[in-house]
Amino acid sequence: MKILITGASSGLGAEFARQYASKDNELILLARREAKLQQLQKEISPHCKSVKIIVVDVTDFALLQEKIESIGSVDMLILNAGVSLGHSEDIPTIAAFKNLYDVNVLSNHAILEVLMPKLREHGSGKVVFISSLASLFSMPSSKVYSSSKRALNAYAEGLRYKYSSYGIKIITLLPGFIKSELTDKNDFSMPFLLETSEGVLRMKNAIDKGKEFYAFPLRFYLIIRFMNLLPSALSQRIVNYLSN
Repeated sequence: MKILITGASSGLGAEFARQYASKDNELILLARREAKLQQLQKEISPHCKSVKIIVVDVTDFALLQEKIESIGSVDMLILNAGVSLGHSEDIPTIAAFKNLYDVNVLSNHAILEVLMPKLREHGSGKVVFISSLASLFSMPSSKVYSSSKRALNAYAEGLRYKYSSYGIKIITLLPGFIKSELTDKNDFSMPFLLETSEGVLRMKNAIDKGKEFYAFPLRFYLIIRFMNLLPSALSQRIVNYLSN
């Protein structure tokens, strides 16, 4: 299986590479930090059919599409590249807001604009979006990140309706807190925090089973679903309490 993983230089992306490393798989690892990609390539190459690295900033859409065009088609994409602004209730600058959306949302479309016609032609493939439980409930301190992941959910949903009849599986994964460079920025207690290997293993199992939607940990997901059912005034009071 030929697998493209974005945001592969560290965290979840690097762990996906490790867990998909096998003699049956050709891995294409994409990120902007060349040294980290080379280190990962050296680590997992003995276990893989092949490992190719692509060094590119995903916000350089023209160069990104040029690099993606060069790899031909793939069997699976794990669209993992993502950034956050940390947790702050301040209004971010427009530059920071735009960069986050460029990475978390638009880079995925830039890749799929190139690859989706190839998947459709082959009549098979998996497209995996790494979203977040934060997409389901927007706290004041994560409003930009949450909104970008909610946009990603809607985008994935539309693709699922469009391409399921072509044999293309669209998978949306919504993890809670998993140890990574993103969560390392957080200076608060993170409920149900998972080790990187455990979080990625759960997502890998969901992908391998072909689940279209997988939100976890279950208890955290159910708490969020419950919050969404509350009257607005009550949920506002709870959020205010948690934010103080």
